[in-house]
Amino acid sequence: MARRIVIAYWLIPAGPAYSFFQGIINDLARRYDAPVFEPHVTIHVDANLVGGAEEALSSAANECQPIELKVRDVGHSDVFTKTLYVEFALSSKMRRLNRVIRDAAHDASGYELKPHLSLLYKTVSIAARCELAASINVPFSEAAFDRLKAVRCVSPTQSRVDVEAWRVVTTQQLAG
Repeated sequence: MARRIVIAYWLIPAGPAYSFFQGIINDLARRYDAPVFEPHVTIHVDANLVGGAEEALSSAANECQPIELKVRDVGHSDVFTKTLYVEFALSSKMRRLNRVIRDAAHDASGYELKPHLSLLYKTVSIAARCELAASINVPFSEAAFDRLKAVRCVSPTQSRVDVEAWRVVTTQQLAG
């Protein structure tokens, strides 16, 4: 798969959910010598880099309200960016946010929205992933999200160097 520079649109957790997820990410990064990153749910990935990020986030911030996402499960995979993650239920508000951003960014890519918040980016054995997934207890059934960020990154992200090269382009508070 060819690697390219893209804009990833993130939904950022609020308050206690932010603190909880950042704490787990920091702890796992330390334990597994993995990169530290901000907790986020990717809403859309756009290959169109021509100045659309600010407009897309501004439109979304004006049209969409903060979102509560229902926690479904803690999962794992052999995909670097989904080593260990919290899966969320796809809601109508999340679909709308994805559509508003995609439309404002003038992007017709086939990004498939599967809301999840990654906790670890590291290649580890399936046994370690299973053990980790079983050990994570999310202490709430829903998490609030109230900010958006557009992040310039390489896709697909495959290494610590890729993660450490991420750059925030713009940030917006959801107001609706």
